[in-house]
Order: sequence, then C-alpha cells, then structure tokens
Amino acid sequence: MIKNEICTLEITSISNEGVGVGRDKDGKVVFVPMSAVGDVCRVKILKAKSSYSYGKIEEILIPSTDRRENDCPVFGRCGGCSFRHIDYEAEVRAKESFIRDAFARIGGLEPEFLPFIKNEDITRYRNKAQYPIGKDKDGNVICGFYAVNSHRIIECTDCALQPAVFSEIVNYVREYIQNNRLSVYSEEENKGVMRHICLRRGHYSGEINVTLVARRKIPEMQRLSKELMCKFPDIKGVVLNINKQDTNVIMGEEEILLAGRSEIFDAMCGNTVSISPKSFYQVNTPMAEKLYAAAAEFAEPDGKIIADIYCGIGTIGLSMAKRAERIIGVEIVESAVANAKKNAELNGFSNAEFYCADAGKAAEIINKTGLKPDVVVLDPARRGCEREVLERAAKLGAERIVMISCNPATAARDCKVLGELGYRCEKVRGADLFSGTSHVETVVRLDR
Repeated sequence: MIKNEICTLEITSISNEGVGVGRDKDGKVVFVPMSAVGDVCRVKILKAKSSYSYGKIEEILIPSTDRRENDCPVFGRCGGCSFRHIDYEAEVRAKESFIRDAFARIGGLEPEFLPFIKNEDITRYRNKAQYPIGKDKDGNVICGFYAVNSHRIIECTDCALQPAVFSEIVNYVREYIQNNRLSVYSEEENKGVMRHICLRRGHYSGEINVTLVARRKIPEMQRLSKELMCKFPDIKGVVLNINKQDTNVIMGEEEILLAGRSEIFDAMCGNTVSISPKSFYQVNTPMAEKLYAAAAEFAEPDGKIIADIYCGIGTIGLSMAKRAERIIGVEIVESAVANAKKNAELNGFSNAEFYCADAGKAAEIINKTGLKPDVVVLDPARRGCEREVLERAAKLGAERIVMISCNPATAARDCKVLGELGYRCEKVRGADLFSGTSHVETVVRLDR
C-alpha cells in the first residue's frame, strides 16, 4: 500500500489503543481509527510503513452490528474516548481481549481468567478532570482536552464522562479569565500565566477541590477563588499550583492555598479518606471499590501482614486493614503519605503505617520494621514496575503477590519477570474503570 491509496478492508479486531485492525490484499496490517469489528470499509491510507499502515474511513460499506450512534460532538478529535461508536458489550469484549492477548503474547502466561467486572454506570463516572487552558485562532479563551497524540486543545463544553458540575465550574473560570483578560499560557512560546484547571470531586461526599495551575500568582486569583466558593457551595477549597517549567507535566511542586482547605474528604470501601490535589485516587470510585474487593479476594488478608507498595493515600491497604494483622505502605508522593497516615487515624486503624520513599526502597523500609510480609500488593503507574522493584519485592519472600495495573501490557511483562523470580501467575481479572476509553484495569494473583 502507498499513501493516499484507497482499499477495501474488513475490520477483524481492535488494538489495545482502541483502533480497528484490518488487513490489505497483501496481508499487511492496517490500523483504522473509529472502526468496529465487522465493519467493511473503504479506507484511505494516510501513512504507509513497511509492515503496517494507518488509514481513515472514507465510506462504511457494511456497518458492524456493534455500532451505535456517537453521542459526543468532539469524538475522534479529542484524545479521551476510543469507544463512543460501539455498544458497551462490544467494548467489554475488546477489553477482555486486550488482557488475554497481553498475558499470552507478552507474558507467555496461561493464568485462569475470572469473569470481567463491568461498569454499572458508563457516563458521568469520573471524579477527576484536568482541563488545559488556551486560546483559539480568534484569541478567545478555550478549555477542553488534548487532541490525539498532540497538545492541541479541543474545546469541550460538556464531557459525558465528567460530572455536569465540572462543566459549570470550567465555564465559569474560562469566562472569568476572558472577562478579566488574564494571561493564558502558550506552550509554543513558553509564555503566559494560566495553564490548567484541575478538578476533583468526592463521589459520595460531593466535595470538590479546584486547583488552578499557573506559572505564577496574580492578584485576580484570590477574587476568583472566593467567587468560585460562593457560586458553587460544594467547592471546599481552591489551590494554586505553580508550574514554571517548560514541560508537558501538568503540576509543579509549589502549592498555595487560595481559599478554604486543600483537601477533600470522601468514602472508599467503607473508610473515610482525605485526598490532596496531587495524590493518586482512582477516578471511578464505585468501580475502584469492586477492583479493591477483587484484590482482597486474591490477597486473602485475614491475619496477614500486607506490604502495600505504591500505596498512594492508602486506599488499597486500608480496605484490608479490618482483616489484616498489619499494613505497611510505601509511597513516593509526600502529600499522599500524609493523607494515608491521616486516613488510618480517621478510621481508627492502629495496625497501619505508611512511609515516604521510592518503590525501589520499599523492601529496605519493610525489612527495617522487622516484619515479614505474607502478601505484597503492587499498584504501579501505567509504565509498570522497574525490574529492580520486582526483584526486591520478590526477595521479601511473601507467599503471594497481588498486582493491580491499568496497563495489561506492562502487567503481563512484570508478571513474566516475577515468574523468573519464583512466582507463578495464577489468576487474572479485568475491571472496567474507564468506560468509553481504551484503558482497562487488571488485578493479578501470583503465588510463590
């Protein structure tokens, strides 16, 4: 195939990025965004490589039975969702296949796959959103989400994954910036002030934190923060995060409290939790509770010592604290560790302790406690665990490792390494915390 050539393809599978996959007349793979398994399409080739091509749909000749009407005006331009054009059961099948394929192809593993945990509410489920601020070609202030594989802002006034109140808050802030002619950051020029609006909401409490990310503090922010708290009673605090760097990392190190309090409170697995702006907290609270219940089922924590590495604000470990003998958590984000300690205290857990350190130092810290863990829980970021972390975790000698991962590919890779280190991958269960997107959570049980 060559660039701009038109071909007819049947879409036979979905890649783990949520892109349809077909094969041309020579058997070469062609990736086609916004297609569905079973589609027969006329496809224009946009990029031709030696072993694969990328194309776009010119015409759907035979539509897949999985197709549904897209309900988002920016779908296909915004980089958030991948599956607004197929029904939910088809999305679940795709995500189950991502997990099975990763463990077979990348890990070379054959665990038992337990039934997939479906999302009961596929809209308005997120408790967190980060909106970049920019300007359109006419100089108007816009907020939205980044386009696929770029930092070009796609204006989005109401995202179906976010609570409706988020749109109201963002529009209020956008209008304030526009009306008061506040300086807006330009990534291309590395100039300007206002960068992002970050919102977090307690699912059960309804409490909201607003974090404004900017290169510096300006006087108008104080008035904006007060107006926000008057206009939206659920906002419990407004924080200014200072990010002066020429970087695509959203938040900087410095935080200034503009109004109210910096933390919000919510409930998770029956526990009260304190959450600060930079702390990790699963974006879908009811589904996270089901995910953590699956992790507890694998851990069998009754009377055991649990080492919780990448513990965040302590939600996973504390979900098992009533049953476990001891919880030892390790996390690199200092504010998250402070939250974890407070959360243990709020819920009356005297058997939970938390330490601030890199995951690579976790084994050293746990050994210093003089306790030998029965179960190690790993909940790394999407990039997975460094081999050093896995090696040190394995040396702790726990009878079981439970891994939670939002990336089946890195989970499978890490489980393969743990296999080399003496742990057998026994059971895997997927959970859909991110409906509409190509992301999926996986929880794994490995036995020594």
